Amino acid sequence: MIFDAWNYKVLALGLLLVVIGFSAMYLENEVEGFISLYVSPIVIMSGYAAVIVAILKHDWGSSKKS
Repeated sequence: MIFDAWNYKVLALGLLLVVIGFSAMYLENEVEGFISLYVSPIVIMSGYAAVIVAILKHDWGSSKKS
């Protein structure tokens, strides 16, 4: 398989963070609100970073040669 269990867990965490960030931005429903201006973008960017790390990290030690 391409990914290990760790990769799938971090990928799921990253996607969850992105969904939570966009949901929090939508629920506040204010243009000048604290959550929509400061908290949500940080949560969304950390989710994107977690997804990128989950995709790019590969454990070379667990690869089996045929």
